[in-house]
Amino acid sequence: MQKNPEIKAVFFDIDGTLMSFKTHRVSNSTQKAIDILKEKGIYVILATGRSIQSLEHVKFLDFDGYVTFNGAFCLSKQGKVLHKQAIVTQDIQNVVEYAKKKPLSFSFMYEDDILINDVTKEVAGMYAHLNLPVPDPVDLDNAILDGVLQTNVFLPPQEEPEFMEKIMPNCDSSRWTPLFADVNPKGMSKRIGVETFCKHFNIDIKNTMAFGDGGNDLQMIQAVELGVAMGNANPELKDVADYVTDSVDEDGIWNALNHFKVI
Repeated sequence: MQKNPEIKAVFFDIDGTLMSFKTHRVSNSTQKAIDILKEKGIYVILATGRSIQSLEHVKFLDFDGYVTFNGAFCLSKQGKVLHKQAIVTQDIQNVVEYAKKKPLSFSFMYEDDILINDVTKEVAGMYAHLNLPVPDPVDLDNAILDGVLQTNVFLPPQEEPEFMEKIMPNCDSSRWTPLFADVNPKGMSKRIGVETFCKHFNIDIKNTMAFGDGGNDLQMIQAVELGVAMGNANPELKDVADYVTDSVDEDGIWNALNHFKVI
């Protein structure tokens, strides 16, 4: 029998979930669904690997909170910092030293800034994929090593395990694209964001629901009571989700919320 818990908060990934990679916009059906959720008093919370500075294109949806940097930086609607955890400085230093010896593209993402060391075809492609302007590259040898909340490391998936073990042992990595890995402090994930907002709003995690499509959504989808994978999600996420809906371009969010009678 399909479970239909009383939902009090819904968490949404952005890219490939709220926003289509084809149109770079939020569909009318998704906007309508979010309006209905808010009318019913259900909290609507963003959960993304993006920085807080890269959300202007979706802030019109009037979220009740923001889980950014895959959980490393959580903010209330009013801008109050509810959770913040930076990467161990030694791991960041290791990345800089590694890049002096071997070709490596990477970014350092801070609360209010993003620094990248070079703009390769892969880096430019990633920013185009996200419909974001490409930052000017800077000399990261002079970058501040403290306060980095996330780094994006552009290396093939097969090289990721050894890199993480030797260069960033105090961190965890996740992927939603073959182009790069999101790297965050060890133990950090969107699950931390879910738990942070459950505490903030004084609600039980059994009354939560989440939508996602990528590897960095995995722990969030497993943490909530009702985890929904988009039809365009990767196979690993679909395997652990409670329900697989239609794709982002086929009204997947609207259809799932209707299926579970949340709206």
